[in-house]
Amino acid sequence: MATKHRTKSDNEWMGAITDLGCIACLVQGTPGTPAEVHHIRSGQGRGQRAAHKKSLGLCPAHHRGTHHPDVASIHMSKRAFIEQFGTEEELYERTIQELGWE
Repeated sequence: MATKHRTKSDNEWMGAITDLGCIACLVQGTPGTPAEVHHIRSGQGRGQRAAHKKSLGLCPAHHRGTHHPDVASIHMSKRAFIEQFGTEEELYERTIQELGWE
């Protein structure tokens, strides 16, 4: 279970992913879209979220579905989102590569 306390390392990761911008927008060829933090749900129990370092930067449209149904979002249309952009784990790996971490 994820801790509620954020470490300096957690804050650095979350700052880096939001600075990178929305990973889904980057995949679709429109990089640099302002992002918010999405904690990966894949592999977590119902109602649980991953640790802070297991998160992605997603814009509001791709995260919360602010442009639903026109834009696939992880929370409003998960299947369509995965078909278009990949799984959360694939996007996490892409984020690590883009940032040059690990």
